[in-house]
Amino acid sequence: MARTNRRLHRDSRYSRYAGGPDPLAPPVDVSEAMEAIGQDVMAGYSPERAMREFLRRGSRDQAGLDDLARRVAEKRRELTRQHNLDGTLQEIRALLDEAVLEERKQLARDALMDDGDRALAEMQLDSLPPSPAGAVAELNDYRWQSQKGREDFEKIKDLLGREMLDQRFAGMKQALEGATDADRAAITEMLGDLNELLEAHAAGTDTPEDFDDFMGKHGDFFPEGPENVDELIDAMAARAAAAQRMRNSMTQEQRDELDALAQQAFGSPDLMGALGQLDETLRGLRPGEDWGGGEGMDGEQGLGLGDGTGVFQDLADLDALAEQLAQDRQGSQLDDLDLDTITKQLGDQAGVDARTLQELERALRDSGSMRRGADGQLQLTPKAMRQLGKALLRDVAEKMSGRQGNRDLRRAGAAGELSGATREWAFGDTEPWDVTRSITNAIVRTAGAGGSTASGVRIEIGDVEVQETEARTQACVALLVDTSFSMAMEDRWVPMKRTALALHTLITSRFRGDELQLIQFGRSASVMDIEELVGLDAQWDKGTNLHHALLLANRHFRKHPNAQPVLLIVTDGEPTSHLESDGEVFFSYPPHPLTVAYAVRELDNSARLGAHTSFFRLGDDPGLARFIDAMAKRVGGTVVAPEADDLGAAVVGSYLGSRRGGGAAFGGAADIDGMFGRGWY
Repeated sequence: MARTNRRLHRDSRYSRYAGGPDPLAPPVDVSEAMEAIGQDVMAGYSPERAMREFLRRGSRDQAGLDDLARRVAEKRRELTRQHNLDGTLQEIRALLDEAVLEERKQLARDALMDDGDRALAEMQLDSLPPSPAGAVAELNDYRWQSQKGREDFEKIKDLLGREMLDQRFAGMKQALEGATDADRAAITEMLGDLNELLEAHAAGTDTPEDFDDFMGKHGDFFPEGPENVDELIDAMAARAAAAQRMRNSMTQEQRDELDALAQQAFGSPDLMGALGQLDETLRGLRPGEDWGGGEGMDGEQGLGLGDGTGVFQDLADLDALAEQLAQDRQGSQLDDLDLDTITKQLGDQAGVDARTLQELERALRDSGSMRRGADGQLQLTPKAMRQLGKALLRDVAEKMSGRQGNRDLRRAGAAGELSGATREWAFGDTEPWDVTRSITNAIVRTAGAGGSTASGVRIEIGDVEVQETEARTQACVALLVDTSFSMAMEDRWVPMKRTALALHTLITSRFRGDELQLIQFGRSASVMDIEELVGLDAQWDKGTNLHHALLLANRHFRKHPNAQPVLLIVTDGEPTSHLESDGEVFFSYPPHPLTVAYAVRELDNSARLGAHTSFFRLGDDPGLARFIDAMAKRVGGTVVAPEADDLGAAVVGSYLGSRRGGGAAFGGAADIDGMFGRGWY
């Protein structure tokens, strides 16, 4: 039996995919995000703030949170400026005027009518109160002569009933247009059963079967299809609260008019009694809803009670979205965004943009580029730090060499000249493989184990040999960076962090045997990981505690007695604080002689440990220049006064020069070529 070709089936239909995120959409690209985040981190932002700022502003092709928030605010303004709350009263006035006009026409045409009766009827019409509620009450007992006028008047009662129900049950105004007495009876029965169900739920005596029975009987009134009584209450309470906010927003005159008119809804006050009971029960079950708010509306388009309630629900949705998009609560994440509401209020593209931002945030957290630290704050991972550091190191090398072009630090020359000997590879080795000996070792091992090499040879880690290089001196490096308030005030904060990251990247990638310690010193000093230092916000405490920083540096040097100490000090101020014997910090400005003496004594200790010392003076303060020149002369160190943008090149150049034994602060292109080989760039 031949199969039907489904592609030729005439009833096939194509529609929008509704099964979640688009499976054909390209994956989010975190590279652009990480580049922007890295730049912001270097500019002084914490990683957490940098990520938030990127998600807020978006990228070239991706709307950010700010754009979505702007659209939320624009729609909210449009709703409040476009509408007013007089729609139902306007519609009632129009129906009332039409009914009275039809009656006057009929009175004028009715030649058989007694002149006295006509005069009395015209007098009743002429004396109608200006208030729509008062006029409707007066006409309740009026003997209509015009069939059309009577029908228009009855439409007022029908309209009121439908509007009152539409406030609580969206769509009722349209659904009950032209309703029969049987339809109204069904509404009355539903309201009675609903009030009984909700009262039982409030008392805790309802059962799931009660809800199922209710929905089986009256489910057509609830097209949203609640799954349980709580979902039913949530939906109804949200709309009832919106209706109350709409009422709160009306003038007292409007409220009085509607209250009086409401008694005429469907020609019976029983409806309002049932709806009032429903509202009271819902308020007790969901007191957390906003029942007391209001909104000023002075537009030209009048809103009926049902439509107005829908608008107030939209305003509540928009307010909730604005709060979600602000992301200003502790622990806020983009997963908090209500995508369905965003799509409903702002359109499909806004929903796609919001979902993409959610996926991007998750990708940034899961990509291995960011993680939570012990303090709960977001940090860049070593992987991300390496990428940033490589970019900074390329910039530094460009400044040092004076050449343009791409650079890649992959040559082995940094380990020394090749000696011709080989040895087994060990963890941390950066020397090049001896391919011939490594493959030979694999063949010999395979053959010795009785295996065959016919199908190929598998190299194991024990087979690998590397080419030995001439021995090089291990360095123990301490980079001391000033983090006093003047560094931030004078825009030196970013160059300081860029310098630290560039040096850290150089040592961890090319001089792995060297020991680097990063020490920040402001009012006091502390050792920091590179992730901590890069993520450090600007400090505004006064104090430059060089003494404490030197104490930590000398402790680092003593832990590595066989390494060459290299001391690099970046500062823009004289020492104004020191650490006393009891651990307390002493601060004085101008610098106290005791503070200076403590710093000098600890620098002498560094010199006795054999440290090659380089000072990097930032700024043009004459007093600082005299102090640093004297300190450097005392220990045979060097002084460099770079511009802030050249600080990284100066520090890296000094480190390279110190490793070669010259202690030069800046060797320029010669140092680059010597340490990395000319082919590295």
